[in-house]
Amino acid sequence: MSLEQASKSDTVAGKMAYFLICATIVWTTLFYGTVHQPVIGLFYLVIGILALLWVIDAFRGGAIVIDKSLFQLPLAAAAIYGFVQVIPFGYIGSVGGVESIPRTISYDPFATKVAALHFVALFAFLAFALAFINRSSRLRSIVRLVTVFGFLYAFFGILQMVLSPTKIYGIYSSEFAKPFGSFVNRHNFAAYMEMTMAIPLGLYLSGAVQKDKKLLYLTAVGVMGVALVLSGSRGGLVSVVAGVAFLMFIAYGRSGRKRMVVRVIAAAAVAGAIAIGAILIGGETSFTRIAETAASKDITTNRSEIWASSAKVVRDNFVFGVGMGAFGVAYAGYDRFNGLERVEQAHNDYLEVLANTGLVGAFIGICFVFFVFRSGLRAVRSRDPLIRGASAGALSGIFAVLVHSLFDFVLHTTAVSVLFLTLVAIVGVCERLRGGERGRKRRKPEMADVMPIAKGTSA
Repeated sequence: MSLEQASKSDTVAGKMAYFLICATIVWTTLFYGTVHQPVIGLFYLVIGILALLWVIDAFRGGAIVIDKSLFQLPLAAAAIYGFVQVIPFGYIGSVGGVESIPRTISYDPFATKVAALHFVALFAFLAFALAFINRSSRLRSIVRLVTVFGFLYAFFGILQMVLSPTKIYGIYSSEFAKPFGSFVNRHNFAAYMEMTMAIPLGLYLSGAVQKDKKLLYLTAVGVMGVALVLSGSRGGLVSVVAGVAFLMFIAYGRSGRKRMVVRVIAAAAVAGAIAIGAILIGGETSFTRIAETAASKDITTNRSEIWASSAKVVRDNFVFGVGMGAFGVAYAGYDRFNGLERVEQAHNDYLEVLANTGLVGAFIGICFVFFVFRSGLRAVRSRDPLIRGASAGALSGIFAVLVHSLFDFVLHTTAVSVLFLTLVAIVGVCERLRGGERGRKRRKPEMADVMPIAKGTSA
């Protein structure tokens, strides 16, 4: 079987895997963001099913398809480093009558193993998404899914805020945070909206939307924007503004001045509609909370206090970190309130990455961001409006969440991570499709950066 034949194969297993990837974006969100252990276990089961379908697809299609996008490697490296952090390097003497306690990098080896396993699952999801979003038609359908689901989910969030603001689905109430939509924490909802609204806005600003559908796309963006503002997340408001500004910057170069001015005016009108809509609906919003300071009477959310203590954790564990998932245990030794309230996260993912994984993790994270943005900025230069718009929107959503990570820990929520990695996969697919525009004649353009290993043929 030739390489071109392998790339054209479309097995039942491959179709099922693609459907399961799309379904995972939806169900992980609706199941309270997938933060409870039974649902996380279901997520791992789905990853196992995707692995099985990938193997069946290889046998049926006659080729093992592996995407070569470099931003997969940092995720794999993060998982591997997590397991390295629990390797015993000698033993600690007797502590409280307990003998032969292993000496590990991690302050909490069990939590680190759990975090490393989660990274394995996220890496697998990204790898499978890159492998099965293997043509422009699937790229088109995945961006439509994100747009339509984002709109419907935002509308649901607004209705729930009006009808049942303290209970999710009118059933479940969150004791330690203010819920919004199906998320137990409003900041996670805001982060989700940052990503979903970036896709239709990117398509619109890049000229990928047909005339008769422009109003629909702008309406979708407007509803998602209103929902984000109503969530009351200050970090979400700051992040979406940063994301839109970034999108304007990368989309401007491919459009004529007049067209861009018209699109900017339309985007500004949508922003005005979002503000008016949020004011008309009323209640606590990001606008009413933006004047508040970062300080809080609640020890567990007082960012200025948490950041100061987290910096001390980083200082004393600068090279190797305290272990993935072990921040809460390490933080207790630096808490000036003597553990009166347990702090599990740093409310700044960059500080937490440094605290948990040290310079090693920082290097891995920098590599991930570099590879993603390099791929995205290449894809934005495409002549195809779909590729240009999808990559610009995805990159904008990624940028917005990275800004949001300065204030919160939204990427710790599985549903937010799944959508984030979906946007990363869209960036990779767009770069692959754009590579075909440059005239790689001997290789199918839509599979330009995919490495099939065909059965019964030489490499």
